Amino acid sequence: MAEMSTVVRSAGGVVWRPARDGVEIVLVHRPRYDDWSLPKGKIDPGEHELAAAVREVHEETLVHGVPQARLPSIRYLTGAPGVEKVVDFWSMRALVWQDRPADDEIEEARWVPATQAPALLSYAHDRGVVKAFLELPPVTSVVALVRHARAGKRKEWKGPDGLRPLDRDGERDAEALSGLLRLLRPERVVSATPLRCQQTVEPLGLPFALDATFDEERSPTAAANALRALAAPGGTTVVCSQGKLMPPLLVALTGRTNVDFHTRKGSGWIITFSGDRLLGWEPLRPLTV
Repeated sequence: MAEMSTVVRSAGGVVWRPARDGVEIVLVHRPRYDDWSLPKGKIDPGEHELAAAVREVHEETLVHGVPQARLPSIRYLTGAPGVEKVVDFWSMRALVWQDRPADDEIEEARWVPATQAPALLSYAHDRGVVKAFLELPPVTSVVALVRHARAGKRKEWKGPDGLRPLDRDGERDAEALSGLLRLLRPERVVSATPLRCQQTVEPLGLPFALDATFDEERSPTAAANALRALAAPGGTTVVCSQGKLMPPLLVALTGRTNVDFHTRKGSGWIITFSGDRLLGWEPLRPLTV
């Protein structure tokens, strides 16, 4: 009978910045292994993989990266017997960076032209992640479409349903969700009109606009068109909507009828665009949900 391996979860990023002839990405040299690799590291207990990716990138490179699109995960055996590592990667836009002083863990963090990075990287699995990054069209906009957090039971609320507030669990989940959404550095926030939607985005601490197009009784096609319109100027937008609308909205947006777009309260989707082209969508599930 084969022995079960221990799986170590890690996260990291392909972090890019504009350059004269395309883009550069940052690689790290680790003196312990004498290798060149993508910045990555272990996920701490109770830490979300997206937060870990941003944290590890900063610790290894001193770059503040903004996640944009999910890249392929890698899986490989480590040098320790029976230990397997799984690393989740994100394409990240470099927001702020500085030179990193050398230490025992990272000897150098180096910006290199993205097309030249595979020749420097020591491992085939890292080269495969960079290949996927190079094949990805430039991400121009990100929309985080989220469902409001928990707000008790409709039948137990005596007032108008649009005024039903978040309960204590919902307030906790909204805080957890906002912590992940802030990693995306949103510039615009839009909420459906119910109070519970507004309260879900309030922890972001940003002004938000109300748009009834994202209320649950509205047309999914109209909501999908409105979401595309929000993406058109570029940048990052957070949209809070409702559970009955989101699955048909996502079907209308993606054209995919074979995907389960059911979204639990207090969770959502990270949707990426290149111009008016939809690139992909990735579930966003806080650990408390």
